[in-house]
Amino acid sequence: MDLNYTDEELRFRSEVRGWLEANLPEDLRRKVAVHERLSKDDLLRWHRILADRGWIAPAWPAEWGGPGWTVVQRYIFEEECGYVGAPQLPRFGIWMCAPVLMRFGTDAQKRRHLPRIYRGDDLWCQGYSEPGAGSDLAGLVTRAQRVGDHYVVNGQKTWTTLAHYADWMFCLVRTDPAAGRRQEGISFLLVDMKTPGITVKPIILMDRGKGHDVNEVFFDDARIPVENLVHEEGKGWSVAKFLLGFERMNTGRIGGSRRELAKLKKLAGAQRKNGRPLIEDTRFRDRLSRIEIELMALEITNLRILDRMLRTGQSPGADVSILKIKGTEIAQALTELAMQAAGPFAQATEIQGDDETARLVASLAPEYCLTRKVSIYAGSNEIQRNIIAKATLGL
Repeated sequence: MDLNYTDEELRFRSEVRGWLEANLPEDLRRKVAVHERLSKDDLLRWHRILADRGWIAPAWPAEWGGPGWTVVQRYIFEEECGYVGAPQLPRFGIWMCAPVLMRFGTDAQKRRHLPRIYRGDDLWCQGYSEPGAGSDLAGLVTRAQRVGDHYVVNGQKTWTTLAHYADWMFCLVRTDPAAGRRQEGISFLLVDMKTPGITVKPIILMDRGKGHDVNEVFFDDARIPVENLVHEEGKGWSVAKFLLGFERMNTGRIGGSRRELAKLKKLAGAQRKNGRPLIEDTRFRDRLSRIEIELMALEITNLRILDRMLRTGQSPGADVSILKIKGTEIAQALTELAMQAAGPFAQATEIQGDDETARLVASLAPEYCLTRKVSIYAGSNEIQRNIIAKATLGL
């Protein structure tokens, strides 16, 4: 295994970095830098800039518009996007639903949805979690009963990110309540969010008072065409596991964490403690160094997994849970240390003025609250440890 980048990969990194510097709109970069909420228009604008360049779908095959990159090039692209402060686009269409359709979808489903996902014509959300089924996803109870050429869906999904923006949802439903094991009798449906009987209600979190990200979605006799079933009826658990591997592969947040680490160092250099820059404080610097070392170790682990995928052609395995655990813990540790660095100023609730450092400090408390959830989504970190114990360590 060689963890060094080749000359070609280094040239590719330079190309990506130069293009991002020239094409990332300054207003979007500034919003990301100070953790401002991005509107649907913001997200679509960046999506279409990348689509025009041919870089919106790094992992897609060339026949559907992908750039033909290796897994290492995809990683480099993601890292550079995170470091420069490009908006993190919703993963549900490009990175999650599309691979499922390419693997399990019918030709008609691919032709209908993949071009629209690529262009940003449709935004997607994920209908997995329910009030009684989150980390224990196999406990879901949302019911889909087949009546003629439709499924009649009743139930509730919760914590549904960007459902208020979404045009479509990929959704897990129970089509056979009498199936033996809980993982059986579950099906994977594509749901048009304009279908009568679907209601979206916001969940307001404590990160900000304005706007929201997550929602409850209610199904009351919503009729979904049978042609929207992906794979076989009752075999949706296999589809769900395949999809979650891709979701967890992208939770390492290495580029974004590098960006936040650089901002934290700058903030700690500007703050004073006992008349000296905070970054010179031994205890603070010790915590900062520990986070930086863990981030370096995470990057090496990510490269090892990418190297294996490149050599074997395999999809992400159970050990991507390591990336999810450490990536989200590092992200949380960075927000905690940033709050400490800002001190009482972190209590500010309004972003004011044009000074980027002041705006960053005023955004720290909301970002701290928002980052509490990252160790829960895509399967809580406790669940990830169980996966590693069973599937990787054989315990």
